[in-house]
Amino acid sequence: MSDGPVQRLRAAVRASGTPLASSLGDGPAESQDAGSERALLACSGARVAAHRNDVAIAVAAVDEGYRLHYGEPRALRIDDDDLRLLAGDRMYALGLARLAAIGDLTAIAELADVISLAAQAHAGGDENLADAAWSAGVGAIAWGATPAAADAKARARAGDPGAADALRTAAEDAPDAR
Repeated sequence: MSDGPVQRLRAAVRASGTPLASSLGDGPAESQDAGSERALLACSGARVAAHRNDVAIAVAAVDEGYRLHYGEPRALRIDDDDLRLLAGDRMYALGLARLAAIGDLTAIAELADVISLAAQAHAGGDENLADAAWSAGVGAIAWGATPAAADAKARARAGDPGAADALRTAAEDAPDAR
């Protein structure tokens, strides 16, 4: 895994032969940003040791989808807002399909929770909650879900103002988290 997550994602999109390949950006592939850190953290745990590359690409794809919806993407360059949302959905699907191909239902569930909780957080204008959902999600992908994380997600869905802190605590307290 010498290439970073964004480089691996670009290669996967190129190899897919989908129309998204024509939207690949040519900017720097990696930087020390939250998305790269998310993908690297998610593939660092013992739970995913047999499939680190697939997990890194999957998390990078879902992160790219998230960025296409809410921020600045790293791999794709799409100017049209409607096409950008569709591309974001396609990146979500690409990441989840990659995990389905290796049979990682836990990681699929965790990323589905990240997608839904982040959408809820952004709808409420709470980027802190969205970031906390990512922290809990990638921790659970790497090391496994915990009852504390499930409780924190339920609190987030219910609109509990302390949910972001609970999600971060659950991520930090994950078994074997480093």
